[in-house]
Amino acid sequence: MLDKNGIAKRIAQEVQDGYYVNLGIGIPTLVANYVRDDIEVEFQSENGVLGMGPFPFDGDEDADIINAGKQTITTLPGASFFDSAMSFSMIRGKHVDLTILGSMEVAENGDIANWKIPGKMVKGMGGAMDLVASAENIIVAMMHTNKAGASKLLKRCSLPLTGVGCVKKIVTNLAVIEVTDKGFKLLERAPGVSVEEIQKATEGTLIIEGEIPEMSI
Repeated sequence: MLDKNGIAKRIAQEVQDGYYVNLGIGIPTLVANYVRDDIEVEFQSENGVLGMGPFPFDGDEDADIINAGKQTITTLPGASFFDSAMSFSMIRGKHVDLTILGSMEVAENGDIANWKIPGKMVKGMGGAMDLVASAENIIVAMMHTNKAGASKLLKRCSLPLTGVGCVKKIVTNLAVIEVTDKGFKLLERAPGVSVEEIQKATEGTLIIEGEIPEMSI
């Protein structure tokens, strides 16, 4: 079973040379720490940063350099800063190759709910709606079940939707799953996790074909 860093490390394997990548709040922000050194990747944050690096070491933080989640970040040589209008023009113009988001629920048809729990105070949907409406390659980083042990990979989302039919792949603490027109397709299982455990933790349709390999991270 993976922890949050393990999920980020596995998703980092999906990042390819030359990609422009948007990292959502939560687990996705950790991905920048694990991208291979032999490729060039530009990480974009919707608050107006292009060229983010790994998180700073303790004592090296600069409170003026933050990501969309208000966490302090580092920037790489050549990084640039710009206003939100420019940032969202980049997103809406489909200039981002890969978007990595956290989520509270994902449905077997690729619907995503990641912005609101009814009854809880939120400031608004924020940039999530632009990201899911514009991105053509969305990977979700999430825990497979909630704190009560209930599945977060569902037949249909119960929470308010952020986007419809947009998620391509999901990496959880238990598995790597592809979203297909027939449901969730199991691609890989986390170290020490059985197919049966993944089946039990998945409410939506889970497609299992052949022997499922263990993740290499």
